Amino acid sequence: MYSPSQDDVRRFFCQVYAKQQARSLIDPLEVLAGEWVAEHPEYHAVLANEASALAQQFTGENGQNNPFLHLSMHLSISEQCSIDQPRGIRQAVELLASKRSSVHEAHHEVMECLGTMLWESQRSGRPPDGQAYIDAVQRRATRD
Repeated sequence: MYSPSQDDVRRFFCQVYAKQQARSLIDPLEVLAGEWVAEHPEYHAVLANEASALAQQFTGENGQNNPFLHLSMHLSISEQCSIDQPRGIRQAVELLASKRSSVHEAHHEVMECLGTMLWESQRSGRPPDGQAYIDAVQRRATRD
């Protein structure tokens, strides 16, 4: 299994942004990443300077979030939905997207559920609970 480093992830998104600007995206993963990059113009300045992106620390202070974590989560959720893994995530995300009238807004809510599942797993030392994750997304999709 491939485990990219923090720098690998940052380089990937910076290169996607550069290729997107040059209209030279060719890899399907780059195309998908480029779609999420396009949805987040607030990150473009960071993505435009790879050297600075590699050196920058994202601590969450002053409401600043980590654009690379955020974009990576969009990609992860997209991949999970494309292969329906964990089983049922595609339907749960589609239901939430329908309720919110936006795949993008649904992803942002799913990120909270995904983050909670990962935090719980790390805290408990147990494997991630895919069913709890799906249940959390479904609860969001079915509440008023």
